[in-house]
Amino acid sequence: MDNIENYWTQRYRNKSTGWDVGYPTTPIKNYIDQLGDKTIAILIPGAGNAYEAEYLFKNKFSKCKVIDISNAPLEAFKKRVPLFPQKKVIQGDFFEHQGAYDLILEQTFFCSFPPTADNRNAYAKKAFELLKPGGKLVGLWFDVPLTTDMLKRPFGGTIDEYKSYFDPYFETIIFEKCYNSIPPRQGTELFGIFVKK
Repeated sequence: MDNIENYWTQRYRNKSTGWDVGYPTTPIKNYIDQLGDKTIAILIPGAGNAYEAEYLFKNKFSKCKVIDISNAPLEAFKKRVPLFPQKKVIQGDFFEHQGAYDLILEQTFFCSFPPTADNRNAYAKKAFELLKPGGKLVGLWFDVPLTTDMLKRPFGGTIDEYKSYFDPYFETIIFEKCYNSIPPRQGTELFGIFVKK
């Protein structure tokens, strides 16, 4: 974990964070806006600067937790949103995290780690384990070719490839090209809603 943690901490310190747009992107924001129950337990893995959590908090969602392997963006988040409960800001490894959630929000985390079959299977399995019965995995996946360059983040894929990992654990409600991506990401994102089987 130390090497991974150091890698991401350096990325944040060097401001090498091209994925960070400074606000919750439109597809995630629009999804949050249609949620009626503000008491659902939500996890945002690989949260980084956690703009989605800030938006949820400002909109009175009371049970949101964020987790990131690096403390650097989490400290920045705490300074930016000082009233957000500190105990719900977790530095740690998603793959070792324990909990029970109604919703996992995916925003650039899946595409951040090396795209081996083992890693992607582990993500699908862990999301399944963390969700309560009927819980949802919702978010964005990059719809770009997966190259063999293991250093070229973000890592992409195709609908069929992603579904091969999710199908054993989730029923697909929707998984299609995103119609409301922010301009820099137009045509490169898929929006998905998956329900735990």
